[in-house]
Amino acid sequence: MPVTLSLPENQLAIRRAADRFCALSGWSVLHEMALANGRRADILALRPDGGFVCIEVKSGPRDFLLDVKWPDYRDYCDELYFAVDTDFPAGLIPESAGLIVACTRDNHPEPAELVRPALPHPLPAPRRRALTHRFAMAAAQRLALLEDPAITASLRAALRVE
Repeated sequence: MPVTLSLPENQLAIRRAADRFCALSGWSVLHEMALANGRRADILALRPDGGFVCIEVKSGPRDFLLDVKWPDYRDYCDELYFAVDTDFPAGLIPESAGLIVACTRDNHPEPAELVRPALPHPLPAPRRRALTHRFAMAAAQRLALLEDPAITASLRAALRVE
């Protein structure tokens, strides 16, 4: 009997499947990546060629239709994708965006599948350089926090003093 996932469980399952897809593609990912325009990408992936892929995770049609901010991500990636589950009506996703479909039933351990590639829109060199720096800083800070969780408290205390 198939297991019905809650909304947060479904979102997490889609994200994990998209992460597996990225890993198998040789892409390095950061979740909830803050962008210079104030938006936060669900997944920002750095490809081996230096290109950036933004992947927005959508748990269902309502999630997609209520999201009016996704066009703002285009300025911070070379390709924009949506990651959805197998029940998502693919016709809702714009043709210019790529489509990655994840099987989330029964905690399916497989990576998501690329159903449609995104239309590329290369980043200008100055923005790519700035985004690469932002990506590297975020990755290094997250790694430091994993290695020394106490650093968070130290940083907060230092910032309050100054």
